[in-house]
Amino acid sequence: MDEKLPPQVQNQLMQLQQLQQQSQAMQEQKMQIEATLKETEKALEELEKTKDDLVYKGVGEILVKTDKETAKSELGEKKEMLDIRKQTLERQGERIEKRFNQLQEQLKGSLGDLGVGQGG
Repeated sequence: MDEKLPPQVQNQLMQLQQLQQQSQAMQEQKMQIEATLKETEKALEELEKTKDDLVYKGVGEILVKTDKETAKSELGEKKEMLDIRKQTLERQGERIEKRFNQLQEQLKGSLGDLGVGQGG
């Protein structure tokens, strides 16, 4: 491909690359949130099992004693926030994928109009 691509096609290619990068970054964020969510759910399960009214929670580099109900409440709020964040990322990912597919079709059309990628 010796000839230079038109600016519109170059712009579409650049947008596709940006969308790919955004999608990868979002997938990484989603994986981190899912891991934290699993840890939080596991902690809630363990709290349910314990008979003690006092438990310890990590705060920075130390463990702090707290009552079981406060810990459950805090973990429940954290889980809820993580669930919302995960859903938001899933919706954003769907929008990016839709935009990516649209742009990909536009690019195929532009390249087809230029005769790029056609046998000859």
